[in-house]
Amino acid sequence: MSDYVVPQPRISIPDHAPEAFKALYAVSRAINPHLDPVLAELVKLRCSQINGCAYCVDMHTRDALKAGEDERRLFAVSAWREAPFFTAKERAALALAESVTLVAETHVPDDVWEGAEKEFTPEELSYLLLAITTINTYNRLQVSSRALPRP
Repeated sequence: MSDYVVPQPRISIPDHAPEAFKALYAVSRAINPHLDPVLAELVKLRCSQINGCAYCVDMHTRDALKAGEDERRLFAVSAWREAPFFTAKERAALALAESVTLVAETHVPDDVWEGAEKEFTPEELSYLLLAITTINTYNRLQVSSRALPRP
């Protein structure tokens, strides 16, 4: 039997800062129509995996499935470099997502940026960056507040 105890939620940000949380949600809604839904969910899932956000990993795995993503590809997101299932565009997006998420360590290397520029128009790249930074904001809020996925 395990001694592991599931962390208890600390605070509900939407309950205590509803206007700001609604504004953050509005940003997400403004970004979504400009990105391929499957690609967006892969990026959100990878950022959430890196940040250890159980709430967001659960949400974006389910959202990816609803968007038509294949389970096998979802299982391989954490190992996307070694998995043969991802397109050049998805690989560029995942590399950018990792670099931006780990910006204090990586500072978004030129080769990562150039790879993204090859695959995305400036408009797409702008919305992709907004999606990456927004999910990182959600991850930090959910991890800090210990938001838990619904059973």
